[in-house]
Amino acid sequence: MGEISGVLAAVLSSALGGTSIGATRYLVSSLDPLAIGSFRFGIGFLLLLPLTLLRGDRWPERGDWAAAIGLGLLFFAVFPILFNASLIFTTAARGALALSTLPLLSLVIGAALGAEALTWRKSIGVVVATLGVAVALLSDLTSAPAGAWRGDLLMMAAALCMALYGIWSKPLIRRSSPIAFTTTSMAAGASCLILLSYVRGSFIPVTGFGAPQWLAALYLGAFGAALTFYLWAFALERTTPTRVAISVTVNPITASLVGAWLLSEPLRWNLAAGIVAVFAGIWIATTDQRAQAASPSVSDRA
Repeated sequence: MGEISGVLAAVLSSALGGTSIGATRYLVSSLDPLAIGSFRFGIGFLLLLPLTLLRGDRWPERGDWAAAIGLGLLFFAVFPILFNASLIFTTAARGALALSTLPLLSLVIGAALGAEALTWRKSIGVVVATLGVAVALLSDLTSAPAGAWRGDLLMMAAALCMALYGIWSKPLIRRSSPIAFTTTSMAAGASCLILLSYVRGSFIPVTGFGAPQWLAALYLGAFGAALTFYLWAFALERTTPTRVAISVTVNPITASLVGAWLLSEPLRWNLAAGIVAVFAGIWIATTDQRAQAASPSVSDRA
C-alpha cells in the first residue's frame, strides 16, 4: 500500500505541476522568472511552515542541514529559474515535453549512482510514457516560436535539477518527514529567490497587478508549491525516484488542458491517445515489484 500511495501521490503532484505551467505562462509576460519563483515558493513556504509546526513533524537532523539547504537551492531556486525562463522562449506544450525527460534522466542517473536498479520493465515504461507525451503534443510541437530550442534546453536543464533532487533527497526525507524536509528546503530556495528579486528590482511590476495576476500567483504558491512538492516528497519517501519521476509525464496532459482553458490553446484527438499511452507507461514502470524486492536500492538500505 505504501508503494501504491507513493505512485498516486506522484501522479497527483505532477498533475498539479502541469496546471502550474499554464499559470506560469500566464504570469511570464508580467513578471520575470525570479519574481515568479519568489511568489511561488515564498507563499508555499508560508503555508507549509505552520502546518509543519502544528503537526510536530520531525525536522532534518543537524547533520543533514547542509544537504537539505543545498538541495533546496538546487530544487527551489535553480530549478524554478530555469523552468520559468524556459517558458519565455517556448510554448507550454514543448516545455512540458522537455520536462518529461525527467524519468529518463532519473533512470540513468539513479542507476549510475547505485540509487536504484535499472530494469527492462522500468525502461520500457519510461519510453512508452514519453512517447505518449509526444503523441499528446504532436500537433503543438510543430508550431513553435523562433528560438524555441533555447527554452527546450533550459527546461531539460530544469529536469536534470529535479532528477538529482529526487535521488539525493530520498534518504534525507526518510530520516525526517516529507513536510518538514520540504519546508526546510523550500525556505532555502525561496530566500535565495526573494533576495535576488529584490536586488534586481523584479518586484516592481507587482504594483500593476490586477485580480487575475494575484490569483495566478496565489495559485502557484498554494497548489503549485505547497501541495505539489509536499506530495512529491511524500512519494519519494515511499517509492523509487524513477517511479516518482515517470509520473511527470502526466504534467503535459494537464498543461494542455489548462492551456486550452487559460491560454486558448487548441485540444485535438491526439491528446486522448497520449493520455492512454502515458498511463500505460506508468503502469508498466510501477508494477515491477519482483525486481524491486530482489534488488533494494542504496537509499532503501540507508
